[in-house]
Amino acid sequence: MTNQRQAYLYALATICLWSTVASACKLSLRFLAPVELLFYATLVSCVVLFTVILLQGKGRALLRLSRSDLLFSARLGFLNPFLYYLILFKAYDLLPAQQAQPLNYTWAITLTLLSIPLLKQRIGRLQILAICISYLGILVISTRGNILSMHFDSPLGVGLALFSTLLWALYWIYNTKDQREPVIGLLLNFGCALPCIAIYLLATVGLRKIEPMGLLGAVYIGFFEMGISYILWLKAMKLSSNTARIANLIFISPFLSLFFIHFLVGEAILPSTLIGLICIVVGLILQSRANRSTS
Repeated sequence: MTNQRQAYLYALATICLWSTVASACKLSLRFLAPVELLFYATLVSCVVLFTVILLQGKGRALLRLSRSDLLFSARLGFLNPFLYYLILFKAYDLLPAQQAQPLNYTWAITLTLLSIPLLKQRIGRLQILAICISYLGILVISTRGNILSMHFDSPLGVGLALFSTLLWALYWIYNTKDQREPVIGLLLNFGCALPCIAIYLLATVGLRKIEPMGLLGAVYIGFFEMGISYILWLKAMKLSSNTARIANLIFISPFLSLFFIHFLVGEAILPSTLIGLICIVVGLILQSRANRSTS
């Protein structure tokens, strides 16, 4: 089997896992508070990432960490997973999964907007058009197609979902300065965030008896969303002869996610959700092409 074919298989496996996360979040939040889901998922993720590092024979690298490495991870970990997932899970708690998932998917548009003041980058007409189309899709989804009424099911939920894209974009902007091996960096970020999450958990809901289904959902999210899927995606990118071929497969994920949301969560997918999601994806494709043309 060629490297490119293996890359496609790893990428498709990752996309299938990502596509189940929205459903897993919504189902888990029936039994857990957002901070509980975050705590147990992060704990599982740390165990998974640490195990992968040991299996790869990179455990000694953890012994050579400097104080600056830990401080850097503490800052990144505060952004992600602490703030990012806490706010994202709260958005899923307030909104139907079919609304929260596409809204969160617009983080790439937010990244473009943030690159203007933070990275001093200029954006062209095609990127501006992409942003407008994507945010039109956001309005269509958030208002269930009644754009003129500007009525939202949960204004707070919509606001949190969009704010999570800001945090995710900031995380990746600052993450570009991280020169460490990616899996080690991710483990340190999650490990440094775990005490913050634990303190917030104790200060808010406290330690409660957890329903088995809620714990199972947290394990699933920690194992796949925060752990294995990241490793699989890195593997796909390394094997691919052209990263654009792999990156374009990401656009399958939000549509596949709606399939799982309908059949696993039981939500009736609204026409406005599909129309809005198409707008968002078209905007992301236009932006991707604009970025390639300027690079």
